[in-house]
Amino acid sequence: MQLCTLTYTHTRIFFTLIRHLSSLIMDNVSNVISFVLSGFNETMTFRVPLFSCTFLYYCLILFFNISLVLLIVLDANLHEPMYILLSSSCINALYGTTGFYPKFLSDLLLSSQTISYEGCLLQAFIMYSFASCDLSILAVMAFDRYLAICRPLHYHSFMTKRRLSQLVSFSWLTPLCIFTINVLLTSRIKLCGINIQRVLCLNWVIVKLACPEADTLSNNISAYVIVVFYLSHWLFIIWTYIYLIKTCARSSDDRVKFTQTCVPHLISLIIFLTVMAFDSMYLRFGSRDLPQSLQNFITIEFLIIPPVMNPLIYGFKLTKIRDRILRHLIQKHLDKQLSKANIYLV
Repeated sequence: MQLCTLTYTHTRIFFTLIRHLSSLIMDNVSNVISFVLSGFNETMTFRVPLFSCTFLYYCLILFFNISLVLLIVLDANLHEPMYILLSSSCINALYGTTGFYPKFLSDLLLSSQTISYEGCLLQAFIMYSFASCDLSILAVMAFDRYLAICRPLHYHSFMTKRRLSQLVSFSWLTPLCIFTINVLLTSRIKLCGINIQRVLCLNWVIVKLACPEADTLSNNISAYVIVVFYLSHWLFIIWTYIYLIKTCARSSDDRVKFTQTCVPHLISLIIFLTVMAFDSMYLRFGSRDLPQSLQNFITIEFLIIPPVMNPLIYGFKLTKIRDRILRHLIQKHLDKQLSKANIYLV
């Protein structure tokens, strides 16, 4: 109940930030009203099959993540920190993908692919806060596993409902606040271009459209501060796993616990790190000689791979979740067989 109350409070804070963001964006110092998403140019020749595949894939994302969230919410036995953090990660996946796929799908059906100035800044905000929130949740999950395995006697006294609420709040509110400031800094820049060589809006791409005389120093400083802040998340995760591996090497029971609960988290970390590192390096230093379709895939791969892989990895690897999914499927099959038998008897 306390967690739900805090979530409602955080949602109100988030929408208050969005209202302030919208009012400040209305005071746009440039004359840009909308942007052209030119990343669609080479995809329009096969937009019908692309639309069909993307729509089905987005439905899979919704199905996997919503199913996992509902499974955790409705099963009281799964109301443990690890599973609550997992449901938070799934909700974040829904948040991030909803900021991209509906707009992307609608653009595939339209003859011109444009996005309003306010919509572009909002999408950039969602993309960055989604990725950063994912990293924050992974860091909190690593801390949870460190406490459970390395400090088992102190785990339940430390990881209380209140502390868990605070950690979930940290993983959500920190990225939202940071990137609200980041987008506000971008909204103050005078722009001299409207052509975005992508299929979505990203903050750094918008900043590159700034006029030569525009002052982007504050944006550069903000970018470096954000990089350092989230690099500290990675260092923290590495530190926790060093201690986890050291602890698990001493005991067979701890090795079993590590395999059951830490391996899915470690796989998610590797996927996230690989995707984000590749995407960040390409965004800053990537070649424009690559085919447009490949450039688009590299740009949006953080919206393609983790949102599907994470629920699948956790669903198949975590014993409690796997058992409940199998039990539900078996029960459904038995109910169907019983209903058929009743029909034959009648």
